[in-house]
Amino acid sequence: MRKLSVEGFFYFVAFDNADQTMTESTDILWRPDESFIEESNLSRFKHWLDTHCDLRFKNADDLWRWSTENSKQFWSVIWEYFEILYDGQISEVISSETMPGSRWFEGTSLNYAEHIFRNRNNKNDALIFYNEERCEKISWRDLEHSVSSLRTYLLNANVRKGDRVVAYIPNIPEAIICFLAVNSIGAIWSCCSPDFGVNTVLERFQQIEPTVFIAVDGYRYNTKPYNREQELQRISQGLPTLTRRVLVPYLDENSMIQGFDNWNDIISDSSPPQELEFERVDFNFPIWILYSSGTTGKPKAITHSHGGVLLEHLKYLHLHNDVKPGENFFWFTTTGWMMWNFLQASLLVGATAVLYDGSPGYPNLNVLWKIVEDLPIHHFGTSAPYLTACMKQGVSFSNNELSELRSIGSTGAPLPPEAFDWVYDSISESVWLCSMSGGTDVCTAFVGGHPWKLVQKGKIQSRALGCALKAYDDKGKEVYGSLGEMVIEKPMPSMPVFFWGDDDNKRYTDSYFEKFPGKWCHGDWIKLFEDGSLIIQGRSDATLNRKGIRIGTAEIYSALDALEFIEDSLILNIEKSNGDDFMPLFVMLENNIQLTDDHIRTINAHLKKTCSPRHVPDQIIKVSDIPYTLSGKKMEVPVKKLFMGIPIESSLNKDAVRNPVSIEEFKSLYQNLKSSL
Repeated sequence: MRKLSVEGFFYFVAFDNADQTMTESTDILWRPDESFIEESNLSRFKHWLDTHCDLRFKNADDLWRWSTENSKQFWSVIWEYFEILYDGQISEVISSETMPGSRWFEGTSLNYAEHIFRNRNNKNDALIFYNEERCEKISWRDLEHSVSSLRTYLLNANVRKGDRVVAYIPNIPEAIICFLAVNSIGAIWSCCSPDFGVNTVLERFQQIEPTVFIAVDGYRYNTKPYNREQELQRISQGLPTLTRRVLVPYLDENSMIQGFDNWNDIISDSSPPQELEFERVDFNFPIWILYSSGTTGKPKAITHSHGGVLLEHLKYLHLHNDVKPGENFFWFTTTGWMMWNFLQASLLVGATAVLYDGSPGYPNLNVLWKIVEDLPIHHFGTSAPYLTACMKQGVSFSNNELSELRSIGSTGAPLPPEAFDWVYDSISESVWLCSMSGGTDVCTAFVGGHPWKLVQKGKIQSRALGCALKAYDDKGKEVYGSLGEMVIEKPMPSMPVFFWGDDDNKRYTDSYFEKFPGKWCHGDWIKLFEDGSLIIQGRSDATLNRKGIRIGTAEIYSALDALEFIEDSLILNIEKSNGDDFMPLFVMLENNIQLTDDHIRTINAHLKKTCSPRHVPDQIIKVSDIPYTLSGKKMEVPVKKLFMGIPIESSLNKDAVRNPVSIEEFKSLYQNLKSSL
């Protein structure tokens, strides 16, 4: 088996000045030094292209341009470089560059889990698990034994290729064991976090008619126990296609439920498990089903392919995140977010996946950073709101405390410029900050980190290799430096193969290809710059059309994040029938303090100075909470529809709201503000 990195063997990479001098020096927060560039996985890839393909590139942008203008060659090279294990023969790298409907590497069959287990070794742990009470390390040997035992159980239960296995489980080692066992058979995986309500889970799992249901008895958060036995009973009763049910005793190690097989009995079965084998399936065969938020209708059952996510995860984690064998890779996530899949994918490149289940704020916001220091963690991933919260709480470390930390990953929302400054002022001067953005839709990042490029305050470094991303104006023309729609011009392997149950592909086509036929329109406003860096400025369906000027909501949230007394906010712009508009700003204040005239003046002055007079709201209103989806997205569009007079019951699925009480408050506010609308 070929190693993905070669110890002690570095390649020199020469660059022209384009990558390093495209911005004002005051905006540059991090610059890779020569050794960082030389030792990066991307430089090894560049050398490999030189020696194996006679391809040479001047700089990062030159490499990106080749990867998108020569899609077939690029993905063929990725296949060869990572030495993909497969059966069959490649008839075509891609059937067509027309979207949707592209099929990749037809004629081949492979298995995702098989590529994870080719990294098994006796030197490093496979998994390291933390919760609020304990730490546990799982060797590759123990992981393989558990996966093999569960695989044997599933096979004995007549689970076969294409069957769906679902789980109601937190971010614990058992979740990864389950996925790997399911995947090894060629069955299809899907899961929800146990903080999801019964109806929320059923409207997802009922669509895909699973045969096996795996669930925990409960979990802890902020030390408080949450028993879920009644919920999982109701969920299993609502899934008539089930043939087996498995209980994972997590909250109480002695839990037993009638009708459920016990996890401990399965894993500790005295009979030796069968040898771990892998069912290779068609490249385009489904690997797992993820779900959209479902706030405005039935969640889309987004179905990805084995081969598509395999190539994408190898590409991004190895080349863009620079993860190396033996490193500890962490991302704070639940199983209800695609970043759980991404965290697990670090095993593909030989890293140890570090899991955490519990509150990131218990006993305080230092808890995760303490793990970074003690373990240590080499790559630390989290959400932008978490980093912003740490900034506001004044979390701080010296460079020598986190000396092994190489990168900080941020996603889930745009990271404000002030948080960029905080990372370099209070966490580490030398860390590589990788702001990234992608989505459940592709289970990877369109844009993110680049080991050869500068980190500029408030900007994402680069478009990902193989991602033909552009910014379009309303007429479909490319734009640079001004607000545009994020558009992907060519297929990527991890684009969904379909939505489960969407037999005529209508929901799929309407979701991405309605605005610009044949081009993937992701629904984000971005500013793309000539040097390839970019800023994401919010969802395009929540854009503020202020006196004819388009404003991304993220511009306002980013500015408000600098005000310590604001804990959270939501901005709307309601267009009136007479051509006027009304822009209210809803603010959640720290410690629930009263909103004063001084606060209002401070907010307005700050928005005017930081952004422009057009960014100043017509009214500022205090709220006790801001509504979020279960996946952590602000519910701008449903709230805007409410304030446009559309009954909330017809535009919002409350089961998809993380904090449904907040909706009631906004309904009352709408009644009070009706006369202004």
